[in-house]
Amino acid sequence: MGKLLLVDDDETVCQNVKLWLEQDKHMVDLAKSVESAKDFMRVIGYDLLILDWNLPDASGLELLKQLRQSGNSVPVLMLTGHGDMEHKVIGFETGADDYLAKPFHEKELSLRVKALLKRPASDLGILLRYGDLEVDIKNFKVTRNGKAIRLSPIEFNLLTTFIRHPNTVMSADALIERVWPTDSEASPDVVRKYVQRLRDKIDTGDGQSLIRTVHGVGYAWEAK
Repeated sequence: MGKLLLVDDDETVCQNVKLWLEQDKHMVDLAKSVESAKDFMRVIGYDLLILDWNLPDASGLELLKQLRQSGNSVPVLMLTGHGDMEHKVIGFETGADDYLAKPFHEKELSLRVKALLKRPASDLGILLRYGDLEVDIKNFKVTRNGKAIRLSPIEFNLLTTFIRHPNTVMSADALIERVWPTDSEASPDVVRKYVQRLRDKIDTGDGQSLIRTVHGVGYAWEAK
């Protein structure tokens, strides 16, 4: 049993999904736009967000991105009519925990919801660890060898993006897309400065940085 928010503007989908999930004893709220979903989430804590990709006022993907940038780690199940691998990759890289293409069977939805609600916090990315570096996303805390490290919101988002994509070279533009707000005027030079600030705070000073610069390409988290 969980408290769920379904965000979809298709009346038929909303009513059917709500009925199916309530039969499984879940409590389900309905929102038909990104702004409506934000209003709900300002006052209610949900166990799971079921989010449609296409919404009338903005993309569900944009809402997901904003949630992850703010440190909100609520599990998200994306619903979409896009069944191709490219869209799945985009959804997962933005922070989705699972993905279900329309049309779908009620039993498949039920099983995926049950699986997400049962997953431990560490599997949902609430607590990230890399060696003696620990990132508590829920409480916005970072420690290394037990010592607290103070990061700005952008530095924090940059760090979690790197850790979640080990040994993956990401360009400055890719990092801007994932880390900075949509209306930001961030540039590759700004990214470079933030990467250096992050290095200064998380590296131990032994000459080996956790963030590798790939000249002319971008940056990568050095997972051994």
